[in-house]
Amino acid sequence: MACAGCGTGAEGKPAGCKSNGGCSSGGCNRLNVFDWLANIPTGDSLAPFDIIEVSFNNGSRKDFFRNVTKQIFEKGEMVTVEGISGFDVGTVSLTGELVKLQMKKRRAEDTPEVKKILRRSSVDDLNRMKENKARERDAMIKARALARNLGLEMKLAEVEIQADGRKATFFYTADDRVDFRELIKIYASEFRVKVEMRQIGARQEAGKVGGIGSCGRELCCSTWLSDFKSVNTTAARYQNLSINQAKLSGQCGRLKCCLNYELDTYLDALKDFPEDADSIQTANGTANLQKKDIFKNLMWYSYENSNKQYPLTITRVKEIRQLNKQGIRPDDLKAVEVVASKPKETDLGFADVVGQISLKSLEKTSHKRKQKDKDKKQKQKLETAAPANKPNTPAKGGNQPEGKPEPNRSGNPKQEHRERGEHRERGNQRPDNKQQAPKQEGRENRPPRPENRGGQPPKPKAEGGQPQGQPQRPDQKPKERDPKREHRRPPKPKQSPNNKPQQ
Repeated sequence: MACAGCGTGAEGKPAGCKSNGGCSSGGCNRLNVFDWLANIPTGDSLAPFDIIEVSFNNGSRKDFFRNVTKQIFEKGEMVTVEGISGFDVGTVSLTGELVKLQMKKRRAEDTPEVKKILRRSSVDDLNRMKENKARERDAMIKARALARNLGLEMKLAEVEIQADGRKATFFYTADDRVDFRELIKIYASEFRVKVEMRQIGARQEAGKVGGIGSCGRELCCSTWLSDFKSVNTTAARYQNLSINQAKLSGQCGRLKCCLNYELDTYLDALKDFPEDADSIQTANGTANLQKKDIFKNLMWYSYENSNKQYPLTITRVKEIRQLNKQGIRPDDLKAVEVVASKPKETDLGFADVVGQISLKSLEKTSHKRKQKDKDKKQKQKLETAAPANKPNTPAKGGNQPEGKPEPNRSGNPKQEHRERGEHRERGNQRPDNKQQAPKQEGRENRPPRPENRGGQPPKPKAEGGQPQGQPQRPDQKPKERDPKREHRRPPKPKQSPNNKPQQ
């Protein structure tokens, strides 16, 4: 079974190809045509139409051939037809009464000069066509290089080689007339075929190349569109589209063909709008027409010295035009209030529970964090209010009073306790006049610091220096003094007989 769209046999059929026409693998670039007249009974007296439409090169070219063999050909079958100095192989794309409509659309006449269908394609015909079709890509690359060497202002779009390999058709696009007489001689000697040069437009080139349009579907010119009508910017203006070349142009570089599809609908809707209402006269000045909204039947006007636009109904515009013809200028335009109505949301059958579900662990963490922040703020308030009630004490690391050494802040409790004892001994050594040194402010209110930090009363020591209750062992030696500690300890000032310190 041959592929209806790709034109290949069962061996070369790509994956996903369907026998009834469409090819999901991308091998075919043409949509399947539904023959809605195929099941109409014609009877014995009315013979079926004997001309069949055959497509070539994956649907990029179609032509009509007469069925002189009187065989019944189904759509999608491979047939061998007459060619130039040989034969060609194509795919049956349309049969029956629809062929008459296609011939009338393309202005093709039913004359005896119509080429004939020779036979169903055999295996040899298909193999020969496959070999010659494989040469098309290399031939197009080489043909472009030869045309560039001659300096011709032309662009080769496609090269189609006949199934028997005797003829090659070169499709090209060019803005001006091209003299390719020398080029044909080079092509004929290089490819050893009969050369035919055929000029096409930019739209036909896009149809042969194929692609996806801005609508997300395959290009119309490569699927079903056969004749191209002229498209201009007037069609975009009637539809209130912005004149943007990038948005209005297709892949061919010309205006999109689909701009003409809805043009008739817009023209029918614009018949109700008045044609002579480009400007209207009011007491505030002249109001000029800005745009027409055919969906809401409104006309938008604005004054010359203002950018504000006023929507008016068609009936109101006609009333103002009648008053202007009588020489009357209305005081107000009586603009309509346009409210942008949002489409009603449909109930999808589920509830939005975002933010309603929470975990208890997260709630506890959040509560702890809030309580911690609250305690921190309360502590800061107490610290800011404390200096007003406390006596003036020197700041930490600031100037200490004379004769008072700075306390040790090293963090060693033994060293700090030792230094405090030395300070007390120095304080007890008073001069002869027994004038006591002034005490630091707030010192008398401080409670005495216990020597034992563990909170327990010190144990009484015996004569040997050991605490009571712990007998001294005979092998225990008395502790020796560490010379390093003696070196660290500052020397005590010697006292004179009159109890005065020596200087």
